[in-house]
Amino acid sequence: MKKKLISVLLCAAMVGTMLVGCGGQSKDSGDSGDGGDGGSSGKVALDVIISQYGNYTKEWWTEFEKTFEEANQDIDLNIEIVSWNDIYSVVNTRISSNEQPDILNISGFADYVADDLLMPAEEYVSDELKNNFVPSFWESNDMDGTVWALPILASCRSLFCNVDLLKQAGIENPPATWDEVITACKAVKDKFGSDIVPWGLDISTDEGQAAFSYYTWNFGGGFVDDKGEWALNSKENVEAVEYIKSLIDGGYCNSAPFTDTRYPLQDAFSAGTLAMMIGPMNMVTSDSKVNYVAADLPGEKTALGVCDQLMVFKDEKADDARTAAITKFFDAFYECETYSNYMVYEGFLPATQDASENLAANAEKYTVGGSDATGSSEYFKTFCAVLPNCKFYPMQKAEWMDVRNGVIDVEQKVCEGTLGAQEALDKLQESVAK
Repeated sequence: MKKKLISVLLCAAMVGTMLVGCGGQSKDSGDSGDGGDGGSSGKVALDVIISQYGNYTKEWWTEFEKTFEEANQDIDLNIEIVSWNDIYSVVNTRISSNEQPDILNISGFADYVADDLLMPAEEYVSDELKNNFVPSFWESNDMDGTVWALPILASCRSLFCNVDLLKQAGIENPPATWDEVITACKAVKDKFGSDIVPWGLDISTDEGQAAFSYYTWNFGGGFVDDKGEWALNSKENVEAVEYIKSLIDGGYCNSAPFTDTRYPLQDAFSAGTLAMMIGPMNMVTSDSKVNYVAADLPGEKTALGVCDQLMVFKDEKADDARTAAITKFFDAFYECETYSNYMVYEGFLPATQDASENLAANAEKYTVGGSDATGSSEYFKTFCAVLPNCKFYPMQKAEWMDVRNGVIDVEQKVCEGTLGAQEALDKLQESVAK
């Protein structure tokens, strides 16, 4: 995939990853929300909070609200856009006042499940829509056998390779195995010396847990076993952490992987001074001249998936009409044309199968929010193909934050030579699996 894809789309869109009162009851004319028709008696009122993904998020949802209400005149849809800087405090304040919305777009739902605030997704999602989600993204919202939210959008991580630098070093194709990564790194180092960094590595406190996932998953390990139990000290994980150390010891990566975050590494890749790194789909800047490919991760070809969610709060006073209205809302939002439009508008990947297929062939039909730029079918074809192979952090588990910080600590201590990989992972496993 050449660099001329839609970097401009993504850079414009990725700015960040309410109306009071639950619905299910008619509102008086004085209680209408923005975009409503006055909340006429007998209508089901749905209050929706959407996170602000870009500078033009509000414009898109204002038009959606208008179109939806024209097609569903028995529903008063009240949508409020809240910035990511404020959304958690806004939602928590609403919940503490028992004024949570009907539908919420946010990242993370485990605390709401623990407090018994959410409806299970299968109570309101239609069978057709459920079967249309990319399975890995539907399943990512499963907690103890119940799916509690819907993926509003998708993002993923891939292996980015500077095609020209690799070819100059004698490497024709992106490395498909971890041994090939070492071979490619050595070739780049031998060819360019200190002028080019072969491999970008971030094991900082910012996103070291992502590095742990990249390597352990693709060595056949990971955070948990097939039963969902912590398996941090598996032999595959030991091998993966030792491999990370070998990249540092071999002089193949950036000089400060303990503190370098992915952001300066992404800038270095865009500037042409970094040959390879694992990063998010939007990492190459729009003004970059780099000719690159985005390839599968080496080994098991498992990518890190990222998705925010749409979830529905319970309302004990509501009746079946509220649930039916919520189902209509989701069916309308995820309708192929509408949802495809929103994905290009905001610069993300779709979490549904029909929109993935549509955008892989027809992305040029849709424009980026606030610009005349259009989508790129080549771009969506490349990255949507990654989505079925995505895995996700086990964020639903109560110990997740301890594990997140723990694996970063393991990486740093092992790579500094303070502890061996087996010992460090044994200690972490013991601390979380008491």
